[in-house]
Amino acid sequence: MDLRADLTPQSSSSCFGLVGRTDLVLLKRGGEEIYVGPLGHHASGLIKYFEGIKGTSKITDGYNPATWMLEVTSPSQESAFGVNFAELYRSSDLYRRNKALIKELSTPASDSKDLFFPTVYSQSFFSQFMACQWKQHLSYWRNPKYTAVRLIFTTFMALMFGTVFWNFGSKRRMRQDLHNAMGSMYAAVIFIGVQNAAAVQPVVAIERTFFYRERAAGMYSALSYAFGQIVIELPYVFVQTIIYGVIVYGMIGFEWTAAKFFWYLFFMYFTLLYTTYGMMTIAVTPNQHIAAIVSSAFYNIWNLFSGFVIPKTRIPVWWRWYYYICPVAWTLYGLLASQFGDIKEEMLDTNVTVEEFIRGYYGFRHDFVGYVAIIIVGVATLFAFIFAFSIKVFNFQKR
Repeated sequence: MDLRADLTPQSSSSCFGLVGRTDLVLLKRGGEEIYVGPLGHHASGLIKYFEGIKGTSKITDGYNPATWMLEVTSPSQESAFGVNFAELYRSSDLYRRNKALIKELSTPASDSKDLFFPTVYSQSFFSQFMACQWKQHLSYWRNPKYTAVRLIFTTFMALMFGTVFWNFGSKRRMRQDLHNAMGSMYAAVIFIGVQNAAAVQPVVAIERTFFYRERAAGMYSALSYAFGQIVIELPYVFVQTIIYGVIVYGMIGFEWTAAKFFWYLFFMYFTLLYTTYGMMTIAVTPNQHIAAIVSSAFYNIWNLFSGFVIPKTRIPVWWRWYYYICPVAWTLYGLLASQFGDIKEEMLDTNVTVEEFIRGYYGFRHDFVGYVAIIIVGVATLFAFIFAFSIKVFNFQKR
């Protein structure tokens, strides 16, 4: 290695003089120091040092200092003079002054304290979270392909379901009427919920790429980013819920009471919040494609154990455990039980009340709706927690 060549200017000696306001570390081939000190105005410090060495030719007026320096310190000149510039530097007063300065600067003052930072990050967790939230807000606001399109899709699906299942909610005198109402809820959960979970995956995958880079720079913690990613979804899901819930609830003809309308919006909100499941699958897998495969497999299993294709009461005992861990099953439980689980009207073809039929056929009880709500909140929270934990622990970068 020869760093002397880096000092050779492309034009005149004035260019070399521009760096004379700083100190110079000059190495010869092999990496040994031959000069460490001030360059000086127009390389005066460098010239003075080498001209002081016996046998070194003096620089002529107007000669380029960089060219002169390369000539006088070349290996051929060392052989001709019988000197070693590295050894001469190590025996010089300049070297001793440099060593003394290094020792002085490396020795802490008597009243100094060791450098210590009480926290890893300069800002509190809340400040980091707010910064990530502001960043996510701008990212979502500038991504209408995701945010606006899913609102349009939700409106379209609400109108489609409302017209397909027109007034099904007000019909409950026959068992088929209840199956139809259950079908409308099942279709909403499968189509809208799965669509939300799938749509968020590419967005989170791209955001994770930026997160890796910003975490490496120490900008914020993994948990502040993860919570910011989760929280930014909540208002968008809420708007989706209002759009879908108001349209579908009115068109299907469910009973207009405050409690039932609230429960419908509540369970639809957490249906649309399946986005946390999509985010979780991204966090636990290396890329979006593997996440899509993994999540699709669970969608099919959830479909089978949702309680609509096969009611809970007819699922074999050795498979019934999966019904209890299926989030779609609990969502449908809450939707159907909250709308029809307290109706005392007798059905024409079964000679039992609507409440008794739902309890006997589906295994749903109206007095259990509150517990179902807690379970649904717990499922969404679990998905969000796994997402945050995976973002913190896993790193799928290949560099």
